[in-house]
Amino acid sequence: MDRFDAMQAFVRVVDAGSFTKAAETLHMSRTTVTQLIQQLESRLRVRLLNRTTRRVEVTADGAAYYERVVRLLADMDDAETSLSSASAAPRGRLRVDVPSPFARMILVSALPAFHARYPDIQLDLGVSDRRVDLIGEHVDCVVRGGTITDQSLVARHVGDLPLGVHASPAYLQRMGMPRHPRDLEDTHHRIVGFLWARTGRPLPYAMHRGAERVQVQGRYVVALDDGNAYLAAGLAGLGVLWLPAYMARAHVACGELQTLFEDWTLDPMPMHVAFPPNRHVSAKLRVFIDWIIELMDMHAPVVRPASHGTPAPRP
Repeated sequence: MDRFDAMQAFVRVVDAGSFTKAAETLHMSRTTVTQLIQQLESRLRVRLLNRTTRRVEVTADGAAYYERVVRLLADMDDAETSLSSASAAPRGRLRVDVPSPFARMILVSALPAFHARYPDIQLDLGVSDRRVDLIGEHVDCVVRGGTITDQSLVARHVGDLPLGVHASPAYLQRMGMPRHPRDLEDTHHRIVGFLWARTGRPLPYAMHRGAERVQVQGRYVVALDDGNAYLAAGLAGLGVLWLPAYMARAHVACGELQTLFEDWTLDPMPMHVAFPPNRHVSAKLRVFIDWIIELMDMHAPVVRPASHGTPAPRP
Protein backbone atom coordinates (compact mmCIF):
# COMPACT_ATOMS: atom_id res chain seq x y z
CA MET A 1 0.00 0.00 0.00
CA ASP A 2 1.25 3.45 -0.91
CA ARG A 3 0.45 5.46 2.22
CA PHE A 4 0.35 8.76 0.35
CA ASP A 5 -2.15 7.41 -2.21
CA ALA A 6 -4.24 5.89 0.59
CA MET A 7 -4.36 9.14 2.58
CA GLN A 8 -5.18 11.13 -0.53
CA ALA A 9 -7.95 8.69 -1.42
CA PHE A 10 -9.38 8.91 2.11
CA VAL A 11 -9.47 12.71 2.01
CA ARG A 12 -11.16 12.72 -1.41
CA VAL A 13 -13.81 10.24 -0.24
CA VAL A 14 -14.59 12.38 2.80
CA ASP A 15 -14.71 15.57 0.72
CA ALA A 16 -16.87 14.02 -1.99
CA GLY A 17 -19.01 11.88 0.31
CA SER A 18 -18.75 9.12 -2.26
CA PHE A 19 -16.25 6.47 -3.37
CA THR A 20 -17.37 6.86 -6.97
CA LYS A 21 -16.90 10.66 -7.06
CA ALA A 22 -13.56 10.39 -5.29
CA ALA A 23 -12.38 7.80 -7.82
CA GLU A 24 -13.34 10.12 -10.69
CA THR A 25 -11.32 13.04 -9.29
CA LEU A 26 -8.32 10.78 -8.63
CA HIS A 27 -8.57 9.11 -12.05
CA MET A 28 -8.71 5.71 -10.36
CA SER A 29 -11.23 2.92 -10.40
CA ARG A 30 -13.76 2.71 -7.57
CA THR A 31 -12.32 -0.67 -6.69
CA THR A 32 -8.83 0.76 -6.28
CA VAL A 33 -10.08 3.56 -4.00
CA THR A 34 -12.04 1.04 -1.92
CA GLN A 35 -8.99 -1.18 -1.56
CA LEU A 36 -6.79 1.74 -0.52
CA ILE A 37 -9.24 2.74 2.22
CA GLN A 38 -9.54 -0.86 3.43
CA GLN A 39 -5.74 -1.21 3.56
CA LEU A 40 -5.45 2.09 5.43
CA GLU A 41 -8.03 1.00 8.00
CA SER A 42 -6.27 -2.34 8.39
CA ARG A 43 -2.94 -0.62 8.97
CA LEU A 44 -4.40 1.85 11.50
CA ARG A 45 -6.63 -0.83 13.08
CA VAL A 46 -9.60 1.55 13.23
CA ARG A 47 -12.69 2.09 11.11
CA LEU A 48 -12.47 5.44 9.37
CA LEU A 49 -15.69 5.33 7.35
CA ASN A 50 -19.14 3.84 7.76
CA ARG A 51 -20.47 2.73 4.40
CA THR A 52 -24.10 2.20 3.42
CA THR A 53 -25.70 1.68 0.04
CA ARG A 54 -26.63 5.37 -0.10
CA ARG A 55 -23.87 7.33 1.60
CA VAL A 56 -20.49 7.35 3.31
CA GLU A 57 -20.16 8.72 6.84
CA VAL A 58 -16.97 9.53 8.73
CA THR A 59 -16.48 7.88 12.11
CA ALA A 60 -15.20 9.83 15.11
CA ASP A 61 -11.75 8.33 14.58
CA GLY A 62 -12.01 9.08 10.88
CA ALA A 63 -12.89 12.74 11.51
CA ALA A 64 -9.87 13.19 13.79
CA TYR A 65 -7.61 11.42 11.29
CA TYR A 66 -9.02 13.51 8.41
CA GLU A 67 -8.05 16.80 10.09
CA ARG A 68 -4.47 15.62 10.60
CA VAL A 69 -4.12 14.17 7.10
CA VAL A 70 -5.50 17.30 5.38
CA ARG A 71 -2.80 19.38 7.05
CA LEU A 72 -0.11 16.78 6.33
CA LEU A 73 -0.96 16.68 2.63
CA ALA A 74 -1.03 20.49 2.51
CA ASP A 75 2.38 20.64 4.16
CA MET A 76 3.73 18.16 1.61
CA ASP A 77 2.41 20.38 -1.20
CA ASP A 78 4.02 23.40 0.46
CA ALA A 79 7.36 21.59 0.71
CA GLU A 80 7.29 20.75 -2.98
CA THR A 81 6.19 24.19 -4.16
CA SER A 82 8.82 25.89 -2.00
CA LEU A 83 11.53 24.45 -4.25
CA SER A 84 12.82 26.96 -6.76
CA SER A 85 11.99 24.64 -9.63
CA ALA A 86 8.34 24.49 -8.59
CA SER A 87 7.81 28.01 -7.23
CA ALA A 88 6.93 29.39 -10.66
CA ALA A 89 3.79 27.24 -10.68
CA PRO A 90 2.20 27.26 -7.19
CA ARG A 91 -0.27 24.46 -6.65
CA GLY A 92 -2.34 22.79 -3.97
CA ARG A 93 -5.34 23.46 -1.80
CA LEU A 94 -5.81 26.89 -0.23
CA ARG A 95 -8.49 27.55 2.37
CA VAL A 96 -9.61 31.18 2.58
CA ASP A 97 -12.51 32.99 4.29
CA VAL A 98 -13.79 36.38 3.06
CA PRO A 99 -16.73 38.70 3.90
CA SER A 100 -19.90 37.89 1.99
CA PRO A 101 -20.37 41.26 0.18
CA PHE A 102 -16.69 41.34 -0.81
CA ALA A 103 -17.04 37.84 -2.27
CA ARG A 104 -20.26 38.63 -4.14
CA MET A 105 -19.35 42.05 -5.52
CA ILE A 106 -15.59 41.93 -6.05
CA LEU A 107 -13.73 38.67 -5.50
CA VAL A 108 -15.77 35.93 -7.21
CA SER A 109 -16.10 37.80 -10.50
CA ALA A 110 -12.30 38.25 -10.52
CA LEU A 111 -11.51 34.57 -9.82
CA PRO A 112 -11.35 33.48 -13.49
CA ALA A 113 -8.30 35.72 -13.92
CA PHE A 114 -6.70 34.25 -10.78
CA HIS A 115 -7.25 30.68 -11.93
CA ALA A 116 -6.02 31.49 -15.42
CA ARG A 117 -2.78 32.66 -13.80
CA TYR A 118 -2.59 29.82 -11.23
CA PRO A 119 -4.55 26.86 -12.65
CA ASP A 120 -3.10 24.37 -10.15
CA ILE A 121 -4.35 26.14 -7.02
CA GLN A 122 -7.54 24.63 -5.59
CA LEU A 123 -9.35 27.37 -3.66
CA ASP A 124 -11.75 26.42 -0.84
CA LEU A 125 -13.57 29.71 -0.27
CA GLY A 126 -15.55 30.30 2.90
CA VAL A 127 -17.94 33.22 2.53
CA SER A 128 -18.96 34.66 5.89
CA ASP A 129 -18.78 37.62 8.23
CA ARG A 130 -18.20 35.46 11.30
CA ARG A 131 -15.05 35.19 13.39
CA VAL A 132 -12.94 32.32 12.07
CA ASP A 133 -10.63 30.10 14.13
CA LEU A 134 -7.86 29.87 11.55
CA ILE A 135 -5.84 27.20 13.33
CA GLY A 136 -8.76 25.12 14.59
CA GLU A 137 -10.53 25.21 11.23
CA HIS A 138 -7.31 24.81 9.18
CA VAL A 139 -7.93 28.06 7.30
CA ASP A 140 -4.84 29.47 5.59
CA CYS A 141 -5.93 33.12 5.67
CA VAL A 142 -8.90 35.44 6.02
CA VAL A 143 -9.74 38.75 4.36
CA ARG A 144 -11.40 41.08 6.86
CA GLY A 145 -12.40 44.71 7.23
CA GLY A 146 -11.84 46.82 10.33
CA THR A 147 -9.05 46.70 12.89
CA ILE A 148 -7.50 43.27 13.49
CA THR A 149 -7.36 42.95 17.27
CA ASP A 150 -6.26 39.31 17.49
CA GLN A 151 -2.59 39.61 18.40
CA SER A 152 -2.03 35.94 17.55
CA LEU A 153 -2.40 36.72 13.83
CA VAL A 154 -0.16 38.37 11.27
CA ALA A 155 -2.24 41.04 9.49
CA ARG A 156 -1.26 42.72 6.25
CA HIS A 157 -3.00 45.99 5.40
CA VAL A 158 -4.14 45.62 1.77
CA GLY A 159 -6.66 48.41 1.18
CA ASP A 160 -8.98 51.10 2.58
CA LEU A 161 -12.68 51.20 1.77
CA PRO A 162 -14.36 54.65 1.58
CA LEU A 163 -17.53 54.75 3.68
CA GLY A 164 -20.79 56.65 3.36
CA VAL A 165 -24.17 56.93 5.07
CA HIS A 166 -27.26 55.92 3.09
CA ALA A 167 -30.98 55.32 3.38
CA SER A 168 -33.74 54.17 1.06
CA PRO A 169 -36.25 56.70 -0.33
CA ALA A 170 -39.03 54.74 1.42
CA TYR A 171 -37.34 55.19 4.78
CA LEU A 172 -36.75 58.92 4.22
CA GLN A 173 -40.34 59.47 3.11
CA ARG A 174 -41.57 57.73 6.24
CA MET A 175 -39.12 59.14 8.80
CA GLY A 176 -37.95 62.40 7.24
CA MET A 177 -34.52 63.57 6.14
CA PRO A 178 -31.94 63.75 8.98
CA ARG A 179 -29.96 67.02 8.75
CA HIS A 180 -27.23 66.23 11.27
CA PRO A 181 -25.73 62.87 12.32
CA ARG A 182 -27.04 63.47 15.85
CA ASP A 183 -30.56 63.34 14.40
CA LEU A 184 -30.06 59.58 14.13
CA GLU A 185 -30.06 59.40 17.92
CA ASP A 186 -33.63 60.77 17.99
CA THR A 187 -36.37 58.37 19.00
CA HIS A 188 -38.11 58.27 15.61
CA HIS A 189 -35.01 57.54 13.49
CA ARG A 190 -33.58 54.02 13.14
CA ILE A 191 -30.36 52.51 11.85
CA VAL A 192 -29.77 48.99 10.61
CA GLY A 193 -27.44 47.41 13.15
CA PHE A 194 -24.44 45.36 12.11
CA LEU A 195 -23.29 42.75 14.65
CA TRP A 196 -19.52 42.99 14.51
CA ALA A 197 -17.86 39.61 14.95
CA ARG A 198 -15.36 40.80 17.58
CA THR A 199 -18.03 42.05 20.01
CA GLY A 200 -21.29 40.52 18.80
CA ARG A 201 -23.00 43.92 18.94
CA PRO A 202 -23.31 47.12 16.87
CA LEU A 203 -20.59 49.71 17.42
CA PRO A 204 -20.78 53.51 17.09
CA TYR A 205 -19.59 55.19 13.89
CA ALA A 206 -17.24 58.18 14.03
CA MET A 207 -17.98 61.10 11.69
CA HIS A 208 -16.31 64.50 11.40
CA ARG A 209 -16.81 67.82 9.63
CA GLY A 210 -14.02 70.30 10.13
CA ALA A 211 -13.37 70.48 13.86
CA GLU A 212 -16.72 68.90 14.72
CA ARG A 213 -16.64 65.20 15.49
CA VAL A 214 -19.49 62.92 16.58
CA GLN A 215 -20.01 59.24 17.27
CA VAL A 216 -23.36 57.83 16.25
CA GLN A 217 -24.77 54.74 17.92
CA GLY A 218 -28.40 54.99 16.88
CA ARG A 219 -31.35 52.73 17.61
CA TYR A 220 -32.30 49.72 15.52
CA VAL A 221 -35.23 47.42 14.95
CA VAL A 222 -33.01 44.78 13.35
CA ALA A 223 -29.30 43.96 13.60
CA LEU A 224 -27.59 41.41 11.38
CA ASP A 225 -24.24 39.64 11.20
CA ASP A 226 -24.06 39.27 7.41
CA GLY A 227 -23.16 42.10 5.06
CA ASN A 228 -25.49 41.08 2.24
CA ALA A 229 -28.44 40.81 4.65
CA TYR A 230 -27.42 44.16 6.20
CA LEU A 231 -27.65 45.83 2.78
CA ALA A 232 -30.98 44.12 2.02
CA ALA A 233 -32.45 45.43 5.28
CA GLY A 234 -31.48 48.99 4.33
CA LEU A 235 -32.95 48.60 0.85
CA ALA A 236 -36.16 47.39 2.49
CA GLY A 237 -36.38 50.66 4.44
CA LEU A 238 -35.58 49.29 7.88
CA GLY A 239 -33.06 52.00 8.74
CA VAL A 240 -29.97 54.03 7.89
CA LEU A 241 -26.86 52.22 6.63
CA TRP A 242 -23.10 52.82 6.83
CA LEU A 243 -21.74 51.25 3.64
CA PRO A 244 -18.45 50.87 1.79
CA ALA A 245 -18.63 52.70 -1.54
CA TYR A 246 -18.45 49.48 -3.58
CA MET A 247 -21.62 48.18 -1.86
CA ALA A 248 -23.58 51.41 -2.25
CA ARG A 249 -22.54 52.64 -5.70
CA ALA A 250 -24.99 50.76 -7.93
CA HIS A 251 -27.93 51.27 -5.57
CA VAL A 252 -27.30 55.02 -5.37
CA ALA A 253 -27.03 55.23 -9.15
CA CYS A 254 -30.43 53.58 -9.69
CA GLY A 255 -32.15 55.50 -6.90
CA GLU A 256 -32.59 52.63 -4.44
CA LEU A 257 -30.42 54.44 -1.88
CA GLN A 258 -29.82 58.10 -1.14
CA THR A 259 -26.54 59.42 0.30
CA LEU A 260 -26.81 61.34 3.58
CA PHE A 261 -24.46 63.84 5.25
CA GLU A 262 -22.31 64.39 2.15
CA ASP A 263 -20.44 67.23 3.89
CA TRP A 264 -19.33 64.83 6.64
CA THR A 265 -16.36 62.46 6.48
CA LEU A 266 -15.97 58.94 7.79
CA ASP A 267 -12.62 57.28 8.31
CA PRO A 268 -12.09 54.60 5.64
CA MET A 269 -12.42 50.96 6.61
CA PRO A 270 -9.04 49.19 6.48
CA MET A 271 -8.95 45.79 4.79
CA HIS A 272 -6.50 43.12 5.94
CA VAL A 273 -5.32 39.68 5.00
CA ALA A 274 -4.59 37.78 8.22
CA PHE A 275 -2.91 34.42 8.83
CA PRO A 276 -1.31 32.59 11.78
CA PRO A 277 2.30 33.60 12.48
CA ASN A 278 3.42 29.97 12.73
CA ARG A 279 1.89 29.13 9.38
CA HIS A 280 4.48 28.73 6.63
CA VAL A 281 3.73 31.28 3.92
CA SER A 282 3.64 28.84 1.04
CA ALA A 283 3.95 29.81 -2.59
CA LYS A 284 0.21 29.44 -3.10
CA LEU A 285 -0.61 31.62 -0.09
CA ARG A 286 1.96 34.23 -1.11
CA VAL A 287 0.58 34.58 -4.65
CA PHE A 288 -3.00 34.74 -3.32
CA ILE A 289 -2.09 37.60 -0.95
CA ASP A 290 -0.30 39.41 -3.79
CA TRP A 291 -3.38 38.95 -5.96
CA ILE A 292 -5.68 40.36 -3.25
CA ILE A 293 -3.41 43.42 -3.05
CA GLU A 294 -3.74 43.86 -6.84
CA LEU A 295 -7.52 43.52 -6.53
CA MET A 296 -7.72 46.10 -3.75
CA ASP A 297 -5.48 48.48 -5.70
CA MET A 298 -8.17 48.49 -8.40
CA HIS A 299 -11.12 48.98 -6.04
CA ALA A 300 -9.87 50.64 -2.83
CA PRO A 301 -6.10 51.13 -2.48
CA VAL A 302 -4.42 51.82 0.83
CA VAL A 303 -4.86 55.48 1.85
CA ARG A 304 -1.52 57.18 2.51
CA PRO A 305 -1.05 58.88 4.87
CA ALA A 306 -3.42 56.91 7.07
CA SER A 307 -6.42 58.85 8.33
CA HIS A 308 -6.72 59.73 12.01
CA GLY A 309 -9.19 58.15 14.35
CA THR A 310 -10.54 54.67 14.96
CA PRO A 311 -11.63 52.77 11.84
CA ALA A 312 -15.31 51.90 11.71
CA PRO A 313 -16.42 48.27 11.94
CA ARG A 314 -17.18 46.55 8.70
CA PRO A 315 -20.50 45.46 7.27
